[in-house]
Amino acid sequence: MQHETHAGHAQHDQHADHEQHEHAGHTHAGHGLGKVSWSMAAQATLHCLTGCAIGEVLGMVIGTALGWGNTPTMILAIVLAFFFGYSLTLRSVLKAGVDFRTAFRVALAADTLSIAVMELIDSGVIALWPNAMDAHLSDGLFWGALAVSLAIAFLVTTPVNKWMIGRGKGHAVVHRYHH
Repeated sequence: MQHETHAGHAQHDQHADHEQHEHAGHTHAGHGLGKVSWSMAAQATLHCLTGCAIGEVLGMVIGTALGWGNTPTMILAIVLAFFFGYSLTLRSVLKAGVDFRTAFRVALAADTLSIAVMELIDSGVIALWPNAMDAHLSDGLFWGALAVSLAIAFLVTTPVNKWMIGRGKGHAVVHRYHH
């Protein structure tokens, strides 16, 4: 059944028991329950990666500009990665007409594990990369290590998101509000 024929969220929930339906060019079972495409998982991961990258770069720039050491700069970058990751989801759910409290809960449910895995991998790669923690914003090493760490984080987090969406968790929660 095409989602355009749904008059509201209540009707949408009534159709959740359909075996398969089509939405935005991809097919999935029961809104994230069952078989999930790698494309859907990659899109969810890319969404998280965007927020994480914005937060991390901003955190590094602020920490460097303030002359902070590696640990407080990395903590700020991680906090901002979560902030921007949640903000992107929050914005899209609020556009669907949901109240702030519900939208905030949806963002937490949708992104927490994804962002946490992404940040663990990303920060771990940077921390283990020789001299990356001491690289300045003007150094190619800084940007190269950041790009590689984000790419590795994307590759590790995509299967996590695929697994979560397949169980109706993570971005499957957000997907319910995109109609």
